[in-house]
Amino acid sequence: MKNIFKFLFLLTFVAFISCDNEDQELLTISAVGSSQITAPATGAVYVLNPEEELTNTIITLTWNDADYAVPTAVNYKVEFAKAGTSFAEPFLAGATSNTFLSWNITEFNGAAVSSGLTPFLEEGMDIRVTSTVGSLDSTPQVSEPITVYVTAFTTDLPKIAVPGNHQGWDPASAPLLAASGFGQTDYVGYVWLDGGYKFVAPNETGGFFWGNTDWGDDGTFTGKLVESDESDGTATAGYYYVNADTAELTYSATPVNWGIIGAATPTGWDSDTDLVYDAASKTLSVDIHLVPGPFKFRGNNEWGAFDIGTLDADGFLQGGGDLTFDGSEGNYHVVLDLSNPREYTYSVTAN
Repeated sequence: MKNIFKFLFLLTFVAFISCDNEDQELLTISAVGSSQITAPATGAVYVLNPEEELTNTIITLTWNDADYAVPTAVNYKVEFAKAGTSFAEPFLAGATSNTFLSWNITEFNGAAVSSGLTPFLEEGMDIRVTSTVGSLDSTPQVSEPITVYVTAFTTDLPKIAVPGNHQGWDPASAPLLAASGFGQTDYVGYVWLDGGYKFVAPNETGGFFWGNTDWGDDGTFTGKLVESDESDGTATAGYYYVNADTAELTYSATPVNWGIIGAATPTGWDSDTDLVYDAASKTLSVDIHLVPGPFKFRGNNEWGAFDIGTLDADGFLQGGGDLTFDGSEGNYHVVLDLSNPREYTYSVTAN
């Protein structure tokens, strides 16, 4: 009887091992064939327009299934890279278990710029699909890439540089003026000037260099700009609100001395406490005793053009209104930063 039980146990054990080996063989996964992108065709062109409805779908990428020899769930990721970079720094544009992905204008533009494409310049962008299996993304297979041509855009405000004697006549490091929006030419900003200066436009890649379009005074020094036979603008040393319209060909530079005023300050609403410009940080600041209450920043010790006291939805300072100091009474370091055109900020820090 014992021998019969031993024989039955041996048969059961052999059968178990055989079934286990069979299951292992059935679950063996091999990288047999990568996906192939089926749409769009290589060479497709996309011109992205910030004035269109940005939630509209602009591109749908499709590909066929990767082959792993057995039926299994497959993970896919789509990568973008600037053409010619061999995906040295790929941008992950999406991941899915399907064999397609779509992007709207905003998403595709953001992915293109993140891949290294230059706004407003048509450039090639390589696209590839990588397939993997399992939670550990094992057995990767990479498709042959396609190349599409994309003109991306930026929603950053258009800018021009103000090189001059105040910073060594170097356009690349010059302070900037910003327009009010895409396609606008009403450039403004705050700049420390000291002697001659000009205005320089960016090149197609956004860089500021001599050789780009530039403007100067027409020689009459009455606020008129010209592109050729120009003279340098000129200003005595000081902090200026600079305005240049490159379509209207006009410019101006108004000196502004900034101060802080209000119930929170030592002199209340009767007079300003002056801010001092620091060339290294390009900011204005003062150490001042504050008490809880309203205050604002005012230029040239008068109400009118230079009056900052509210914050917009993005937290940038705007004209009009009052700010509020709600901290404890004491001595504070107040900084007004007007160095980023149209994106002005301030801070109040206890000393």
